[in-house]
Amino acid sequence: MLIDHWPLLGLSLNTPRLELRLPTDSELADLASLAAEGVREPDRMPFLVPWTDLPPAERARSVVQHHWLRRGNWAPDNWALNLAVFENGRVVGLQTIAARDFAVLREVTTASWLGARHQRQGIGTEMRAAVLHLAFAGLDALEATSGAFEDNASSFAVSQKRGYEFDGIDRHVVRGRPVTNRRLRLTRDRWETHARVPVSVSGLVPCLSMFGLPNQSDSDHQRSVDR
Repeated sequence: MLIDHWPLLGLSLNTPRLELRLPTDSELADLASLAAEGVREPDRMPFLVPWTDLPPAERARSVVQHHWLRRGNWAPDNWALNLAVFENGRVVGLQTIAARDFAVLREVTTASWLGARHQRQGIGTEMRAAVLHLAFAGLDALEATSGAFEDNASSFAVSQKRGYEFDGIDRHVVRGRPVTNRRLRLTRDRWETHARVPVSVSGLVPCLSMFGLPNQSDSDHQRSVDR
């Protein structure tokens, strides 16, 4: 079976409302269609790469291609896990957790998007909580980073609820104009004081080597994740 060679297919994160996991081919099609419907207001661009400016059909195709690209380029020292987010069985968005040299640095970064009709319902906060639990409780991360442009109040609100602190700025050019990205950082200690959303993780142990980590027994690692 394919899962024997790609155990990430069996990894699942669950919160009271959501399930996060790799999508099947048909679910990836649903995710692409959701992106084609719209992700943000036309006058705003919250992403460093302005992929949402593409026409709907090209935007959908870019979601599929990016998903395939990150699977194909996966390496234990450079990985990005693109998890589809489901609410009541429906695809509502995408949550990414990524890292370089994770086994040494123990640092991850996150990014996400939600379909426009699923925004402002608390989903963003819960899906971020899920991948932070994976990072800190499941993979024993020390820090997590994120960031958002100065006008992205909703993203800052999610980060604030999770305990992130300001970590400086970067300047970029998007749509031919200068923008300021505010970097955010979350330490393990602050995550532990802000981790209020219940999260369960299944199927992680077979995946540990793919994240650059040593394998553990199921029972030992499950106690660590559930603590």
